[in-house]
Amino acid sequence: MNSLMTMLFFALTTLLALATALPVYVRDVFVPPVTYPHTGTVWFVGQKHNVTWDISGAPSQITNPIGSIVLAHNGLLNLTHPLASNFSILAGRHEITVPDVSPDNSYTIVLFGDSGNDSQNFTISK
Repeated sequence: MNSLMTMLFFALTTLLALATALPVYVRDVFVPPVTYPHTGTVWFVGQKHNVTWDISGAPSQITNPIGSIVLAHNGLLNLTHPLASNFSILAGRHEITVPDVSPDNSYTIVLFGDSGNDSQNFTISK
């Protein structure tokens, strides 16, 4: 019985050593702040603009590096018509075309990748 316990001990010790030797890949959630558009920005329907965000704090391993940009109005996201999708969140910018929407000053841009991060309110005019 004593040799069986010794064998089990060495087997478990070996398994523990192997498990701790495996590389660990930690991925972080990256929520870059949107820098443009911002309060005071006025976009006109049909114009092209670069939506920009700060990538300076990007971790080395990102959970989801693929981004999308959605327009929100009064807090309601237009998820069925994204302004852009399938781009690298590490690009720091992406060009969009301003959609034909009702003029108002309560629009925001929501940047999705790992997490959603929205811009300040801005205006869209015709």
